[in-house]
Amino acid sequence: MKKLFVVLLIAVTFSPVSVWSQITKDDYLRADSVMKLGELVYNEVSGVNWIDSTNSFWYRVKTRDGVEYKIVDSEKATKKAAFDVQKLVDVLNEQLERKTTVDRLRLDRLKFDLEKNEIHFITENAYWTCSLKKYILVKDSLRKERPDRGYWGKFWDEQGNDPVVSPDSVWTAFLREYNVYIKNNKDNKEYQLSFDGSKGEFYSSYFSWSPDSKKLAVNKVRDNYHRQIFFVESSPKSQLQPILHYRDYLKPGDAVPVKQPALFDVENKKQLPVDGTAFLNQFDLSNPRWRKNSEAFTFEFNQRGHQVYQVAEVDATLGDVRVIIDEHSPTFIDYSGKKYRYDLEDKNEIIWASERDGWNHLYLIDAATGKVKNQITKGDWVVRRVLKIDEDSETIFFYGSGKNKGEDPYYLHCYRVNFDGSELTDLTPEAMNHDVMFSKNLNYFADTYSTVQTPPTTVLRRASDGGIVMELETTDIKDLLEKGWIAPEPFVAKARDGKTDIWGNIYRPTNFDANKSYPVIEYIYAGPHSSFAQKSFRAVNSPFSSLAELGFIIVQLDGMGTSNRSKAFHDVCWKNLKDAGFPDRILWIKAAAEKYSYMDTTRVGLFGGSAGGQSTLAGLLFHPEFYKAGVSSCGCHDNRMDKIWWNEQWMGYPIGPQYEECSNVVNAGKLDGKLMLIVGEMDDNVDPASTMQVADALIKADKDFELVVLPGSNHTLGGTYGEQKRRDFFVRNFLKEETPDWNKSK
Repeated sequence: MKKLFVVLLIAVTFSPVSVWSQITKDDYLRADSVMKLGELVYNEVSGVNWIDSTNSFWYRVKTRDGVEYKIVDSEKATKKAAFDVQKLVDVLNEQLERKTTVDRLRLDRLKFDLEKNEIHFITENAYWTCSLKKYILVKDSLRKERPDRGYWGKFWDEQGNDPVVSPDSVWTAFLREYNVYIKNNKDNKEYQLSFDGSKGEFYSSYFSWSPDSKKLAVNKVRDNYHRQIFFVESSPKSQLQPILHYRDYLKPGDAVPVKQPALFDVENKKQLPVDGTAFLNQFDLSNPRWRKNSEAFTFEFNQRGHQVYQVAEVDATLGDVRVIIDEHSPTFIDYSGKKYRYDLEDKNEIIWASERDGWNHLYLIDAATGKVKNQITKGDWVVRRVLKIDEDSETIFFYGSGKNKGEDPYYLHCYRVNFDGSELTDLTPEAMNHDVMFSKNLNYFADTYSTVQTPPTTVLRRASDGGIVMELETTDIKDLLEKGWIAPEPFVAKARDGKTDIWGNIYRPTNFDANKSYPVIEYIYAGPHSSFAQKSFRAVNSPFSSLAELGFIIVQLDGMGTSNRSKAFHDVCWKNLKDAGFPDRILWIKAAAEKYSYMDTTRVGLFGGSAGGQSTLAGLLFHPEFYKAGVSSCGCHDNRMDKIWWNEQWMGYPIGPQYEECSNVVNAGKLDGKLMLIVGEMDDNVDPASTMQVADALIKADKDFELVVLPGSNHTLGGTYGEQKRRDFFVRNFLKEETPDWNKSK
C-alpha cells in the first residue's frame, strides 16, 4: 500500500472525494494525502533554545530555501544564520555511512559554545563536535543507550536508594535490616538510630539531612498491597510461543503505603518522637524537606479522597507538628494538575496555588503563622502555570487565561505580577494563544503566538514590560491555502446552564461543499485533568484530518467537567465521569447545526481513546437519542479497573455506588447504536481487561458490536490499522457506502 501511495500521490492529491459513490482505495489515498499538508508550512519556528546564561538563543526554521538554524542576540537585536547547514551536511556525509541531506538533518541535543565558536550535537547515534571556523568535525563517541526509565506505574522501592552522605561529609545514613543507621566517615564507627523497623513496616532509604548535618529526617513506611495486572503478548518477535507479562498497578480502593515522618538527633544518637497520627488516612505523604536554617522540615499530606491537602512543619528540636497550609474541598483538590508551592525561605513565606475562591490563583502565605499575607492574583480567570519566579525583584511570571473579555478563555497569556499582587501586566497582549520561553537571567523571552486560523508569529520581547524588541519569523501558509486547506472554525455556544460559554472547533474537508449534507463526528476527550480543544495553529490533526477528508465534519470541544475554567465548571465531573460534558456537547453541536444546515444531527458519532474511549461508549449508552455510532479505543470503561491516582482523584474514595453508575460495563445493555471497540493486548496504561469486560457484558446482553484486538500494541487509538478500521466503520454506518476490499491483491 505504501508503494502505491507514493506513485499515486502526485496525480490525485486533493482531487474531490466522491463520498456519495463507491468508496475506493484511491479515495483513501486522497484522504491520506492531507497528512502531507504540514510540509507546505514555511518559516514556522521549531523550538527556542537559550544558550546557557547568555542573552542569545537559537532556533530551527524550515524556509522555502531549506532548513536553517538561526541565532539571535537579544541585547543587540540581531539575527543571523547560526551556521552553514549545507557545509555541516557535507562534512557529516564524509563520515556517515548513511548519507543525509539538509531537509533530513536532525541534530539532537544541539548546544552552542559561543566562546569556542563550536557546536555539539547528536546525530546518527553518535556525539559530534564541529568547529564553525573551518567546519572541522570530530566524532566524540558513540551514543550510549538511554537508560530505561522503567514502567510509569512500578511500585516505588523505598529501600532501594543508595546511602546518603551528610552535607558536612562526616556522616553516612543507610538502612540495615529495615532500620536507620549512621556511619562516621572518619573512624567508620556505626550507630543504630531506630529499632522498630520490620519487613512490613520499615524505614525508607530516602534520607533527608538537615543543612547543618545535626539532624536526619526520613519516612517510616507501612507497606501496602502490591496489585499486578497480567496480559499475554500473543505474537512476540523473539519467539514462537506467547509471553506472559505483568505490571505493578494499583486500582481504586486498593491499600496504599502509609508513611510517617521520623526525626533523628545525630549528635545525641537518638530518635525524637514525631506524632503523625493526624496524617494516617493518606493517599500520599511526601519526603521531608528541610528549612535552610535547619530548625524544621516540612512535608505534604494528601488525604485519601483528595478533599484535604496540607503542608505541615516538624520542629527539629522537639518534634512538634503543626499544619501551615490547610486546603479543604467538598469535592476534590486538583493536586495532580494545579498544585504549586514555592518556598521563599529568606522571607519565611510560601507562594501557593489554590482554588479556594472558586478560581485557580496564587497566594502569599506567612510560613510562620500559616495565614494569607495577600492574594497575589484574583478575579474570574485562572492561573494556568507558574513559569519563573524572580526573588530579587519579587516578581512572578506565569501563564494565565480567561482574563480578557470577549476572547477565547483558554488562550494562554504570559503575565508578570509582584508578590504583593501589584502591577499585574499582560506581557503578551495579542488575542491569541502564546507559547513563551524565557532567558535564564529573565531579561527577555521569545513569544510564539497563533490561533487555529492565524499562523504563528514569533517575536522577542522584554520581560520587564512585554515590549517587542524584534520580530523573528512570520509563518508562510500561501502554498497551504492554494491546496484547498480550510482553517478550523472556532465556535461558541451556551452550556446546559444557559449562561456559560462552551468553546470548540469545527473542521471541514478540503473539498467541502456547503450544498451537501455531512455526518458529524466528535473527537472526544473529556479527561478532567485538562482541556483539549486545539488553540494554536496546526495544518493537520493526525487523529482526524484524513477521516474528515472522506466526507465528514469533525468537531472538538471542551464541555463542563474539564479543567482550566472555574472550580464550579470543573466540579461537574466529581463522582460523575459518565457526564463527560455531554449535555453541553449536544447543545453545542445542535447550535452549530442551526447555523450550518449541512451538519446532519441525525448522523452524529464520536471516537476517542483512553478517557476518550470511555466517553465514546458513554455517549452511546447514556445519550442514544443523539449519538448513533462510536469507535472506542483503549477505554477505561469501569473506573474500578483503571489506575488508582487518576480515578480516585475524580470519582472519590471510598468506592461507592457512583463507580457502578458510571460504569460502561454495568450499563452495557443500554447500547442502541453502532459500536467498535479497539484495544491493544499489551496496554499497560489502561488495563485491557477493561475493554474485554465491556465485550463480555455486551455479549451477555446480546448486543451487536465490532471488536478489534491489536497484537503487540500498547495504549493506542489504533495505529494505522485501527485508523483504517475506524474510517471503514464510519463510512459504512454514516455514508452507507461499501468500503474497499482490503484483502484483494493490490
